[in-house]
Amino acid sequence: MAQHILSLEVPTVLNPCIMSILDTSIYTPLIPVTCPTLNVTVPGFNYSTQLTIVPGDNTILTACDLQLQTQNCATVLADIPDGIYVIKYSVSPNDIVFVEYNHLRISKALNTYNTILCNLDLAACEPSQVIQQKLESLKMAKMYLDAAKAKVEFCHEANQGMSLYNYAVKLMKKINCKSC
Repeated sequence: MAQHILSLEVPTVLNPCIMSILDTSIYTPLIPVTCPTLNVTVPGFNYSTQLTIVPGDNTILTACDLQLQTQNCATVLADIPDGIYVIKYSVSPNDIVFVEYNHLRISKALNTYNTILCNLDLAACEPSQVIQQKLESLKMAKMYLDAAKAKVEFCHEANQGMSLYNYAVKLMKKINCKSC
């Protein structure tokens, strides 16, 4: 029997104001694609925002689309927070043909990571002991971010993933601290 194979990809983006959702579904030409619906639950919320999307497209969401921002949407965009997003995509019949994903957004954390790298006094030679220790700590923080994403998105262990994410952010704050 012919059926749609629904699939989404949510790439990690460094722009803190947007979230990109790619529709990588395989649609059979034997069944019309009707009522494409995207539901996104933002971290800390118990309800989802429902959006209509174009099948096969890249959907760019902002804080306004997610109803996190209600004013000045045409001029200034608020940042979308890091955390676990529940993303459900469906087509008609929507209660039968759907996929659901947990996505750990780490854009703010990655921007912090890159800022720390930019601020390190690195040269094309062996770094000093202090810088080498910062690099090791930074590498550890990045591995914790990667592990957090894996725990949330692949292992379906949301609490463990957020714990690892929070620890990575804590490590980066410690590296970035000027008067610790």
